Amino acid sequence: MNKKWFRIGMAGVLLLSLALRFWGLGRFNTFVFDEVYYAKFGNNYLTHTPFFDGHPPLGKYMIGLGIWISSHIPFWQDEVNGFTGSVMSPISYRWMNAFSGSFIPIIVAAIAYQISYRRSFALLAGLFTACDGIFLVESRYALINQYIIIFGLLGQWFLLLALAKQRQQRNFWLILSGIAFGASAATKWNGLWFMLGVYLIWILAWGIRWLQSFSLIGEENQPQLQQECVSHPSLTKDEKKRIKKNSLSSLTLFTSSFSKKRTYKIFPYRVSLGTSSENRHSQIPLQNLTQLNLVHIIIYLGITPFIAYSLIWIPHLLLDRRYGFIEIHRQILLFHERLGGNSPKVHPYCAAWYKWPLMTRPMAYFYQTAQSTDEALPVMGPPLPSGTGKIIYDVHAMGNPFLWWFGLAALLFLTGMLVWQFVIPWVRQRRFFLPTMLCVDTWIALYLVINYAANLLPWVKVNRCVFIYHYMTALVFAFLAIAWLVDQCLRSYRIGLRALGVSITFMIVIAFVFWMPIYLGLPLLPFEYRPMRMWFNSWI
Repeated sequence: MNKKWFRIGMAGVLLLSLALRFWGLGRFNTFVFDEVYYAKFGNNYLTHTPFFDGHPPLGKYMIGLGIWISSHIPFWQDEVNGFTGSVMSPISYRWMNAFSGSFIPIIVAAIAYQISYRRSFALLAGLFTACDGIFLVESRYALINQYIIIFGLLGQWFLLLALAKQRQQRNFWLILSGIAFGASAATKWNGLWFMLGVYLIWILAWGIRWLQSFSLIGEENQPQLQQECVSHPSLTKDEKKRIKKNSLSSLTLFTSSFSKKRTYKIFPYRVSLGTSSENRHSQIPLQNLTQLNLVHIIIYLGITPFIAYSLIWIPHLLLDRRYGFIEIHRQILLFHERLGGNSPKVHPYCAAWYKWPLMTRPMAYFYQTAQSTDEALPVMGPPLPSGTGKIIYDVHAMGNPFLWWFGLAALLFLTGMLVWQFVIPWVRQRRFFLPTMLCVDTWIALYLVINYAANLLPWVKVNRCVFIYHYMTALVFAFLAIAWLVDQCLRSYRIGLRALGVSITFMIVIAFVFWMPIYLGLPLLPFEYRPMRMWFNSWI
């Protein structure tokens, strides 16, 4: 894919995200779900009203900033309410989230490109992220979960940019990375899991480097393996000459399961010889992880995030002087401990972490019924009695089912690929062996699987009531995983695999369109709501 079409595709993804988030943004002139807290809290900073919240303040700052900007804009004020404590349009406390959330697919695409240098992979990752429901719902209302994602992903992207730079430029991007990670944690504490993923992949990179120091390839096998490498049909004459000049210790052999026959992708230290010219770069940033030493990690990914996190607290602490910096954290911890166990008895939408990947318990953020589409919805209050409402308005925090399920399958595939590459040879040969340099796709698999696990598994030990939106931090790596798998299929020699890639893409897009009414809160007839879209009782 050339740059022109890549830029057009990414512009289309951004425009789609913006259009879906801003269209009908003021449809419900009331509070939707946790807007009852966060829209009020955001306005409290403007009215200088002290308050306590169970999360750090950055997300509320962003909402408050949106309210302040909208107060200087002469439009958006046709329909107003006073639920925040000030008279304003619902768009006033929603638009900032809609605008910033539109860039999440772009950030995901940027990460995909930075870990692979493949434009097709990046475009698919951005498209799939734009086609998810829970990200769309979260960014259309005054909620704060999306800011964890935005700043956490920016932290990872800045780190990848730093790994691709040298000296002063590297330090600049590392500082930005640390600030972004601090900002993610300053929205909610689970933003720390993005930084945990970085720590784990960095430790693994050093472990691989240490193990590789014991890995030797026999000299007697070098001519035969070199002949297999240079026979790859995708290589040019110059590339074949370059392979012959390099010692075999500078090559990594990776058996591709997507080719018609057994072939090899070759990744020397200084050049990547793939099937596309866009892959011929020096090294992907992940291969430079060991260029960061312990001092870099402590300063840029330890001290810098802590300083950024602490500074973000200052406006809140100046507003509410009841608690100091240490005491406010103790109070937040006590708040979460008092939320009770993870059971439907505590809250009907409580869902344990293992229910998230299969999306067995999404949740309704808004539900009202009416006699007709011409009837005005009640601003506040219960819906009509069961069976009397002919029109259903539902805003459901529910993902794109096919995207989530395919994403989970792709992660399992990547995990299996890593086991096949590292564990199976170890068992067969009864000795651990690592090539002197891992291929690009292996690094991508490690990056995605480790970050997914780092953002999901810490919830195993959490006893409080948790909800499906807590899965969002891990979910983005499932989107990247299915985008990688589809990209591999589309680049395959086999027609069947290319057809599979196209089919998965169309299924994801069509599913997004099909479930869009419950993401946007559009009017539905009862049969259009259930059973047409609510496939399982646990979804309601």
